[in-house]
Amino acid sequence: MNPNLSQYEHKAHYYETDQMGIIHHSNYIRWFEESRTNLLDSIGFGYDQMEEAGIIIPVLGIACEYKSMVRYNQTVYILPVIESFNGIKMTISYQITDKVSGTLRAVGKSDHCFLNSNYRPVSLKKVNKTIYDLFERLIGKEIEIN
Repeated sequence: MNPNLSQYEHKAHYYETDQMGIIHHSNYIRWFEESRTNLLDSIGFGYDQMEEAGIIIPVLGIACEYKSMVRYNQTVYILPVIESFNGIKMTISYQITDKVSGTLRAVGKSDHCFLNSNYRPVSLKKVNKTIYDLFERLIGKEIEIN
C-alpha cells in the first residue's frame, strides 16, 4: 500500500486489547472514525469547518468485517474511500491493513447523511455547492495528501 495516500496510520495501544490479547472489535469502529476525520481534514472540510458552516454529518449505519487479528503495538493503515455521494447521503468504505506485512485486517463501511444545525436533512448541492463539488470529485478515489 502506498503511504502517500489518505490512509491513516494507527499504532495499537494496550488499552485497546481484550482478555485474549488482541484488539477488541469495538476499536475498529473508532479507527474508522479517526481515519474519516483525517480524510475530511486532508480535503479541507473537517468536522470543525462543517459545523462552522452549519452542517452536521451523523452516522446512519456502520459495518465491519474482521479478516485477521491486530495485536498490541502493531501498526495498521486505515484507508477511507468515499464510495457514494449524492449531496444528501454518503457512504465511506474502509480497509485496514498491517503496516509491515500488508495483511488485510478488516474492511468496513459507514453511511452518513447531511443535516443542518436544526437536525434537518439538507442537500449540499443547494446549501454549499463548493463542498458538494469537492465530495463529488472524490467518489471512489484514494486522496493524495500533500
